Amino acid sequence: MQFLSLVLFFPTFFIMGALFMLYPRRPGGGARRLFELAVLAVALALSIWAMLWGVEHADPNAGAIWRQVLATLLAYGVFLAVVLLAWPVRSRLLRGR
Repeated sequence: MQFLSLVLFFPTFFIMGALFMLYPRRPGGGARRLFELAVLAVALALSIWAMLWGVEHADPNAGAIWRQVLATLLAYGVFLAVVLLAWPVRSRLLRGR
């Protein structure tokens, strides 16, 4: 039950990851693809960690649904934060290629 938020947000993570890899449409080569895949792997791993942390640290008196709400918000927020932070880093690192 603790991985429910990951299952529910996996399609969203897939779409956001695909958009991260597709835009901007510049040829990047193997280094760009490797960087993008590494960023998405880190984003997914940190998202899982945040989700598990949210399930463990949610207020038990708030109700069962709020554990999942907190876990889902944390998982989505961490994934989005990692991808958005990596966007300008990707353009700076791979500018000269």
